[in-house]
Amino acid sequence: MATPAGAGLALVGNENGGTISLIDTARDEVVGEIKTGGKPRGAAIHASRKLAYVSDQPNNALLVIDLEQRAVAKKIDLGESPEGVYLSPDGRLVAAAVELTNSVAFIDTASDAIVFRVRIQGNNPEHAVFSPDARFVYVSAEEDDKLDVIDVAARKLVAQLKVGDRPRGIAFTPDGAKAYVACERADAVYVLDAREHKILGTIKAGLRSNGLAMHPDGKRLYVTNGGAASVMVIDTAADKVVATIPVGQRPWNMALTRDGAKLYVANGRSDSVSVIDTARNARIKDIAVGKTPWGVSIFE
Repeated sequence: MATPAGAGLALVGNENGGTISLIDTARDEVVGEIKTGGKPRGAAIHASRKLAYVSDQPNNALLVIDLEQRAVAKKIDLGESPEGVYLSPDGRLVAAAVELTNSVAFIDTASDAIVFRVRIQGNNPEHAVFSPDARFVYVSAEEDDKLDVIDVAARKLVAQLKVGDRPRGIAFTPDGAKAYVACERADAVYVLDAREHKILGTIKAGLRSNGLAMHPDGKRLYVTNGGAASVMVIDTAADKVVATIPVGQRPWNMALTRDGAKLYVANGRSDSVSVIDTARNARIKDIAVGKTPWGVSIFE
């Protein structure tokens, strides 16, 4: 892909546009578009920076995108209605939440083959996020009030936590000690002991809290409030909201640059991505993208 050395790209899946917008994170401008068809949702970037894995909801597929050719290279059948897609910290596995099969599919990135599936107890999994040590995957079930915990090596469920109604985004602290889950109908973020798989408490968020992103320093957590057109900043030492930043309509999933300097927020009903300067907790730009952006993934 023709980008300057060291430059970053943000990939934005436009769910109702059948495209992926490519944003240069140095200039904060759209520099390209990949036509995927279907409804691209979650995306994970391969460690090589040459491939991306993108869920395609109506075609029940995981798209393998060649980022140099800016084209779909392969399709992997996942089952009905795949959504969140996440790469393991070691880059060896992709976990894909498959809503209508109530399962998580694990794909080997060396062979692009599904190596195992784990059926969850919650209803309609949306996100399936690896712990920093890759031992566990936390799975939010959006039509439930449950968070399932998968032991990756054992390939089975080992715990289930009752959280608030409609759990969605999940984030871990870098040391793996705590995890957070945004519960949309509870307008709250649940705080979890990620080693013992226990609930520690809750943080009052905004209306329809949804996506989560953890700052690389582990000191700040960001939560989108889908019904309030805002992003809240949470101090993870105190587990309290310390700032609220206005963004576009129906903010959804988001991603930070590697250095944590900028946060990119997909605004589903504004067809835009808001860029936030995290040092100042200020929105610095809105970037027009395709129709109904679902989320953002960044590689640098």
